[in-house]
Amino acid sequence: MNAPQDSAAGNCDTVELALGGMTCAACAARIEKQLNKLPGVEAAVNFAAERAHVRYAPGDVDVERLIATVVKTGFTADISTADTRSEEKARKLAIYHDELRRFWISAALTLPLVAQMAFMFGADTHDDVLPRWLQLLLATPVQFWIGWRFYVGGFNAIRGGAGNMDVLVALGTSMAWAYSVVVTAWNLHHQHVYFEASATVITLVLLGKILEARAKAGTSAAIEALAKLQPQTARIERRIGDITELVDVPVATLIPGDVFVVRAGEAMPVDGAVIEGASSANEAMLTGESLPVAKAAGDKVFAATINGDGLLRCRATGVGSHTLLAGIIRLVEQAQGSKAPVQRLADRVAAIFVPVVVAIALATFVAWWALAGDFTQAMVNAVAVLVIACPCALGLATPTAIMVGTGQGARAGVLIRNAVALELAQKLKVLVVDKTGTLTEGRPVVTDVAEVGAGNTAELLRLAASLEQGSTHPLAAAIVARARADDIVLASPQHVSTTAGRGLEGEVNGRRVAVGSASWIAQRVGAIPHADVLAQAGRSVVAVAVGDRLFGVLGIADPLRATSPAAVARLGRLGVEVVMLTGDNVATAQAIAGQAGIARFEAGVLPAGKADAVNQLKAAGRLVGMAGDGINDAPALAAADVSFAMAAGSDVAMQAADITLMRDDLGSVADAISLSRATLAKIRQNLFFAFIYNVLGIPLAALGMLNPVIAGAAMAASSVSVVSNSLLLRRWQPNKD
Repeated sequence: MNAPQDSAAGNCDTVELALGGMTCAACAARIEKQLNKLPGVEAAVNFAAERAHVRYAPGDVDVERLIATVVKTGFTADISTADTRSEEKARKLAIYHDELRRFWISAALTLPLVAQMAFMFGADTHDDVLPRWLQLLLATPVQFWIGWRFYVGGFNAIRGGAGNMDVLVALGTSMAWAYSVVVTAWNLHHQHVYFEASATVITLVLLGKILEARAKAGTSAAIEALAKLQPQTARIERRIGDITELVDVPVATLIPGDVFVVRAGEAMPVDGAVIEGASSANEAMLTGESLPVAKAAGDKVFAATINGDGLLRCRATGVGSHTLLAGIIRLVEQAQGSKAPVQRLADRVAAIFVPVVVAIALATFVAWWALAGDFTQAMVNAVAVLVIACPCALGLATPTAIMVGTGQGARAGVLIRNAVALELAQKLKVLVVDKTGTLTEGRPVVTDVAEVGAGNTAELLRLAASLEQGSTHPLAAAIVARARADDIVLASPQHVSTTAGRGLEGEVNGRRVAVGSASWIAQRVGAIPHADVLAQAGRSVVAVAVGDRLFGVLGIADPLRATSPAAVARLGRLGVEVVMLTGDNVATAQAIAGQAGIARFEAGVLPAGKADAVNQLKAAGRLVGMAGDGINDAPALAAADVSFAMAAGSDVAMQAADITLMRDDLGSVADAISLSRATLAKIRQNLFFAFIYNVLGIPLAALGMLNPVIAGAAMAASSVSVVSNSLLLRRWQPNKD
């Protein structure tokens, strides 16, 4: 495979192509192979979703060349976007109805042939009930009109240098039909004709493809359900002269900055921020959490979430493809189009499947004719081998389970970036968690203020908050919030410098002030009174120094999430050890770990140290996951085998993570592991069914133990059974192991 490279910019573009004309895994493998031959292209083709996810270097190829390559291979391709999804669905629906009409015509023509066979089985004579010329008239339209798709698909496959299911069906049914025509034309009454076999196989295979298409449509139901949630119109404010009026406009026309109004019970049209009003919003479609979330001025609202019982006036911040909902849909589509490592074996088998089956069929024909001396039986058994072989089941085994699994995850607020993460999550043995914002609420508050010497509470808070007001650290936010709550006027600091993981210093009204951890400040001023007592009570200790003298100590508590102890216990039942890493002191870390039920923790760990700790755990030979929400967690998230980011955390953390948790609850990690195990169990079942079907079916057909009609029915049922088994994943529910 060519690695995408852009020597000029080092950047790659991506495009999603909607494919048409694929009939089995061999088709997908051939498209993928041809695309990956192009310079700077890395493509993954999903047979179940009929998609190609392509990364390419713009300087080497363009989208037109990608599409032309697919067309040259014998298939169709179009750019797939959110705007074209409805058109694509309508096109597939039209094709489905056309296939359904053809099936009923085929069934009507085939039924008399099957009925004749049933009559003959119950009679003492083997004479034909229907005249052979009539059988020829009934079977020929089925063979060459209804079955024309198999000839076209087979020709395109061979022209592309490979075989597929169409080749097998076309070869098998053509052999049966041609043999029967010869017997009929030469009036060989002592020989049986197999018009019913060729027609029935085509009819059953067509029925199988129709049922498969219906089942496959169910695997993408999650994306369709998400796409339907966003309303089509929005009620926005428009200034007309001196009058502001409310106007209903299409959602697609909104731009950032537009002011929209959402009445009780209506869906939010786009992402925005509340300007005026108070209400609540049902955000279950994003987070999986059924409890409503309070909304007031300054709060964020998200497209497709449902407003409660109040009127909200909001300003649009994210529209079109920039809404959270659109991002979720892209992430789910990306995951559904990716490949899990477990699929590699099926891909290797599919690549050589058709040539091997044709060789087995030829060997069967030669062996039966040579050893039994019966040309008819040799031909029938060879046909049975061709029509029972099913590369479709192999091709559908993994992607259908991944599509359903990632869709269920999205409904539960677990967004999986790729299939590799989905597969690895089930194997996790250790989960490293950050304390602040992951185990705790992430909204610490100042609980204790201890001034020292000549200091006083108001001045202590003023100096600390003035210096911290430019920081994004949660402890800094708590100090600033407390000062403002006490109506303390803050000063503008100067010459502020930060020591990562320690604290910061600068000038406030001409005085040199340092605010940071007790150990860091102690290096300047000596022992810190009150620090041990506060730490043992589970407080984070922040010391404030002016010059080289201690000015005061602040105790800050970040309350443990109510759900954290239950989540830790659930992870333990899943066989996952939880390890807490925090930059806090040992006493505070021990208090939080004790409350959460965590036996193993490390305190005083700097951001770079978290990544080192993850690597040390990996070096012990255990699969390690990491859950965090802050910028300082990004290195550790990147180092972990599987990383989980809280959606309320920083963008950097989410970009570094494999799985995004829309609920700020560690229980979602357990949900992701549970879903991973359920999905991989289905994949293993599917692969077992697909392999065992072919391993048993092909030899039975070669040994003459299967009639071609029965073989055709079995082949049609095999792929449907695999997809149906994947759809059972819809029964998976969060919060259940």
